[in-house]
Amino acid sequence: MLKLDHFGFVTKDLEKSVRFYEACLAPLGLRLMEGGDGFALFGTDAKSPFLWIGTLIPETWTDQHGPGRSPLHMAFSTTDRAEVDAFHRRGLAAGGRDNGAPGPRVGAFTYYAAFLLDPDGNNIEACVRET
Repeated sequence: MLKLDHFGFVTKDLEKSVRFYEACLAPLGLRLMEGGDGFALFGTDAKSPFLWIGTLIPETWTDQHGPGRSPLHMAFSTTDRAEVDAFHRRGLAAGGRDNGAPGPRVGAFTYYAAFLLDPDGNNIEACVRET
């Protein structure tokens, strides 16, 4: 089975981004695990960092890496609509911008989702696939 281990990206303003992600990811079970000079790690436990954000550029990255150069889209799977709603509400309160209120999405796949733009303009989604 293919699984995503972790991902990361560079941010323009680490303080704003940490505040945003702490707020909107808490209902999904992710919390700030570690923070340092120029970076923050979010995850569920000390063995499983899931999201790295920072103003530092890790040595394994290239000069092409930078905040907002190509905004990304990432979607977090949730267990129910209440988590999607809380993600959206808390993310807005922490400085995120609405990019799609919680509600059903109909298309090739039908599911319930909400979308926020983070401080760098990345499209962040929380969704639940209902059968």
